[in-house]
Amino acid sequence: MRILQRLKNQAGFTLVQAVFILVVLALLGAAMMRLIGVQSSTSIFALQGARAYQAARSGLEWGAAQAGSGAACNGTMSIEGFSVTVSCSSQQFTEGSAPSYLVYRISSMATYGTYGSPDYVQRRLESKVGFP
Repeated sequence: MRILQRLKNQAGFTLVQAVFILVVLALLGAAMMRLIGVQSSTSIFALQGARAYQAARSGLEWGAAQAGSGAACNGTMSIEGFSVTVSCSSQQFTEGSAPSYLVYRISSMATYGTYGSPDYVQRRLESKVGFP
């Protein structure tokens, strides 16, 4: 009779354990979903950063080609949704009895999105190029 009484007293304890385990599993599931979302957005941001870098690099190459042909190397262009702004300045150098040459300092900045938005990314590159 005592054993039967003990079993009746412990019947509610199993329900408390089951609810506790369900709550813990739900919290673990929510944490894992959040972690997966953060990991996914991190890889998207890395990809956008790489795309911005390549767009800025394209701007540098365009500016160097313009400077090499004697044309103005300042300008703005759009590459795959990125706004690329290229600016340059030149300085003439002479070394000893060698003929003088021009050195162009070219700066290229690629941006995507608007500042403050979650998809905003910007990369800026600079280069120096010399021409006889």
